[in-house]
Amino acid sequence: MPGPRYTSYPAVPSWNQKPPTIAAWKQHVSQTFSATNESDGISLYIHLPYCESLCTYCGCNTRITVNHQVELPYIEAVIIEWQMYLAIFQSKPNIAEIHLGGGTPTFFSPENLRLLIDGIKSNAHVLPDAVLGFEAHPNSTSKEHLEVLYDLGFTRLSLGIQDFDHEVQTVVNRVQTFETVKLVVDQARAIGYTSINFDLIYGLPLQTIATVKDTIEKTAALKPDRIAFYSYAHVPWVKPGQRKFTELDLPEGDEKRALYELGKEMFEAIGYLEIGMDHFSLPNDDLSQAMESGTLHRNFMGYTPKHSQLMVGLGVSSISDSWGMFAQNVKTVEAYIGLINEDVLPIFKGHKLSAEDKLTRKQILDLMCQSETSWHPSNDKVLIQSKLAEMESEGLVIIDDYGVRITIEGKPFVRNVCMAFDTKLWAIDADKEVFSKTV
Repeated sequence: MPGPRYTSYPAVPSWNQKPPTIAAWKQHVSQTFSATNESDGISLYIHLPYCESLCTYCGCNTRITVNHQVELPYIEAVIIEWQMYLAIFQSKPNIAEIHLGGGTPTFFSPENLRLLIDGIKSNAHVLPDAVLGFEAHPNSTSKEHLEVLYDLGFTRLSLGIQDFDHEVQTVVNRVQTFETVKLVVDQARAIGYTSINFDLIYGLPLQTIATVKDTIEKTAALKPDRIAFYSYAHVPWVKPGQRKFTELDLPEGDEKRALYELGKEMFEAIGYLEIGMDHFSLPNDDLSQAMESGTLHRNFMGYTPKHSQLMVGLGVSSISDSWGMFAQNVKTVEAYIGLINEDVLPIFKGHKLSAEDKLTRKQILDLMCQSETSWHPSNDKVLIQSKLAEMESEGLVIIDDYGVRITIEGKPFVRNVCMAFDTKLWAIDADKEVFSKTV
């Protein structure tokens, strides 16, 4: 069934109809910064939206162009936005995490990426154990990209692979050879990168058991530290590029589930541990250790071993989180740069969390990160249990007087379990197309 991925709670479609004012957002940012900067530091997500071609499976906010003259004006705008946040902080921030996402961050030249990161770091203190990572397209990632970003403190690299089968790559317009990927991985390891992630997707058009098996065998040969094994989200009403193929091209139902089960079995056979939802990592990786210690966290950047209560999103469409409020930037480059040039924070929507929101967020985070959560006196236990009854009868969850625990068999259905706690989701019209399918 359709359901949120729960990178946040509440999910964006459930946010307040009347968004917070910019003044209210600044106040929340200032308060959270003052309370947590010394103890936790802050996290930064920087959205770099440009790509040279459209990957038709993609649900991200992108801008397609081969004109690289767009790089410098965009980076200058991001640095100005950062300066606006520095004015709100009023003291030097301690940066615990930086993630460059997209789009294709390696669309930008190494020189412009250095300009961006130097602009961020010039008025900030990067903590000694800070986690710095970036997403990359293997075809556009040069050795110089890797060297420059490593010199700037980046040690984590996430490569968008999706699938190694040429026919699948062709239909989703994401063609890169195994040799190209191997070259980037080998160069990154030689330079000193300590964590390499592969993004793989199951449920893509034309995928079969045989093609997914081949993709995972090729992945095993390169042994990345982490693997994100995502279910393809078919949302053509949001992303028209997905209409280049039809539902008839997609593995569905039991066929799609079999692809996940194959992946899980093969990953675990070669030594990976399942982390939360959709993720696998080697036992010595930070995510595995965070899961073991109970510190694993999930936010708009995905799973992370660190939890900063203040996460600032810079760039077009980025979402920021002050732990009591969300704010999202405008979604087009023109609107973003226009507001920046007017010295206005470029947010256009947001959500102030109620006391009930904060409780539900904690329970959903516990389910997403630890596969269990406890009851709270304010929970409507009877209603939640009724929504979980079928899953309980099939052995996917265990319910007792204290709370809910997801079984090993139930892990693929963690989104469904979270939905039983999501009171805001219950109010959304069931016939309205909002989310991708949960499995």
